[in-house]
This record gives sequence, structure tokens and C-alpha cells, in this order.
Amino acid sequence: MGNVLADGDAVTLIKDLKVKGAGQTLKRGTTIRSIRLTGDPQEIDGRHETIKGLVLRAEFVKKA
Repeated sequence: MGNVLADGDAVTLIKDLKVKGAGQTLKRGTTIRSIRLTGDPQEIDGRHETIKGLVLRAEFVKKA
């Protein structure tokens, strides 16, 4: 178990992720700011400059 995340935190990707529907890959080390927690403890809502409605799995991020 790692750090506890809260709404508004920033997270960093720990793995390159292909984004379904966007035809784009987010590279490892990319920072996602102002996250929101969802009802599922394994999913995080976030925003990236080029992608809206981004949902990330908690296993692929670390607290920035």
C-alpha cells in the first residue's frame, strides 16, 4: 500500500500508457494535476492538456 491520494492531488505516471480512443500514448513521468477520486478505489479521474475525461488506474501512478 502506498501514499493515500485525495481530490486535487497531482500524480505522476510510472508506466507509458496507451489512451484508448485518443490514439495517443502518455509517457512515463507525465504529471496529471487536480485529480478526482471516483467511487472505485482503483480508478482516478484526471485531466491532461490534450485529453479530457481521463480515467487512470491507481496501480500506474504515484503521488507527485
